Amino acid sequence: MTLQPVQEIPTAGAPPLGEGVEECWMDFDGAWMRYLRTGSGPPLILLHGLMGYSFSWRFTFPALAPIRTCYAPDMLGAGFSDRPKIDHSMRATALRVLRFIENLGIKSFDLLGTSRGGAVAMCAAAECLRTSQAQIRKLILVAPVNPFSAHGKRLAPFCGSAAGSVIVRTVLNRFPSMYPYWHGRMFADHRKIPADSLPGYTAPLVRPGLFEHGLSIVRTWTEDLRELELLLPTLGSIPTLLMWGTRDPAVYFSSMEPLAKFFPNAEKVALPGVGHLPYEECPEEFNRALVEFLQR
Repeated sequence: MTLQPVQEIPTAGAPPLGEGVEECWMDFDGAWMRYLRTGSGPPLILLHGLMGYSFSWRFTFPALAPIRTCYAPDMLGAGFSDRPKIDHSMRATALRVLRFIENLGIKSFDLLGTSRGGAVAMCAAAECLRTSQAQIRKLILVAPVNPFSAHGKRLAPFCGSAAGSVIVRTVLNRFPSMYPYWHGRMFADHRKIPADSLPGYTAPLVRPGLFEHGLSIVRTWTEDLRELELLLPTLGSIPTLLMWGTRDPAVYFSSMEPLAKFFPNAEKVALPGVGHLPYEECPEEFNRALVEFLQR
């Protein structure tokens, strides 16, 4: 395990870091994973979604820094981390998250995951309970990918198929304007899209292989959902917060209640009129609910 010292100059092409945020690196068998660190207090791991990276938490860090030490990785293949050809299934990714935590020397932590990162977080939590290698204190799931959202169950497997992946590559290569279109669809109210959002999410395109990474994830989507459904009954003992925008176009809000049945003591926060990225579309409301849950 190798930890590279904090750099004074952020990675070329990456968005500027907020005050008190440090850029760090960890070696995974020759592939370098980038992660951001900020704050003080008990550890909190933040997992981004598909085609996202640590940039997603730029509005969340300032609210969390006084109460938590935050670690936000760019998962291998995403953001500004290296893009090795490795297994990107849900379980393999979850095991890398736990290795990341172990390498940091963390024995007890809170875990937050959004979208596909939410599915990875649930898988990692189940593994923690199974092996007792680390203690997960609290689990925060923000519109997590789950077996009860019909939209994701149809679209992702198609994009991961041989024909679908060809179509996706062709569209993205020939019609780059589609990226802003799909990004905008993640917001219910386009007036609330932060000015830095689209430039920030497209910044990692300077490193080849980002779309291929996304396609490698959706290839195992159906199998991952089946596995996740089997893991859900083991998670009910973890104090959990579920947060969802009611106009989420990616992971339907209607899947919140079926998922919540596996977390009988979960706190649920519905964000009216908000899309798939509440930490960007309504950061103050999102941060308030998150901090209140963590401080309980």
